[in-house]
Amino acid sequence: MHTVSDERHVLAAQGGSELIPPARPAWAVALKRTLDLVCAALGLMFSSPVLLVISALVKVHDGGPIFYRRHVVGPSGPFDAFKFRSMCSGADAILHANPALRESFEQNFKLKNDLRITPIGSRLRRHSLDELPQLFNVLLGQMSLVGPRMITAAELKKYGKYQPLLLSVKPGLTGYWQVQGRQNIGYQQRVEMDVYYVRHWTLKMDLRILFQTPWKVLKGEGAF
Repeated sequence: MHTVSDERHVLAAQGGSELIPPARPAWAVALKRTLDLVCAALGLMFSSPVLLVISALVKVHDGGPIFYRRHVVGPSGPFDAFKFRSMCSGADAILHANPALRESFEQNFKLKNDLRITPIGSRLRRHSLDELPQLFNVLLGQMSLVGPRMITAAELKKYGKYQPLLLSVKPGLTGYWQVQGRQNIGYQQRVEMDVYYVRHWTLKMDLRILFQTPWKVLKGEGAF
């Protein structure tokens, strides 16, 4: 099995070819979309009681919005990815009003000890339950069950010359980064993992990631 380190040597040898999205068989792309639709629909159906309970808990906690819309990018342009709100109301305003906090956030687009996260939000994040509403994004065709990380337009610049490669596929609810590193790795390694996934994507790889994801989520490994 290739590693991210192996991939770096391969990319160096290939020159500019690593920037070209690899061709994918039409049948494999269609099967991936079918898998997305079936699994997202079943996921929403079976998790509906959990979705209702979480919605009530988030609302009752401080009376604020239940959902948070994260403005992200994809192959068809920007879209709003749905999440259960895990931060206090006005969290974005707090970030923009604090230069030191904003500078720290812009390094990795994550804050390890983020005081804006509510007690309920912390528990949701630990087991990725805040991301369940993204199953609707999968149904809408904006996301896939498995893909590179979901990123904002501001994060895109960190991908440098690999920006077109990243935007050639839909972001995923889970992915190579989520099962291999989670939050315990640096941003450059995240970029390398996303590039590795896009260039080596197969249905077998997607299925392996899907089977690994529940265990990672249950353990709450590297989540914050």
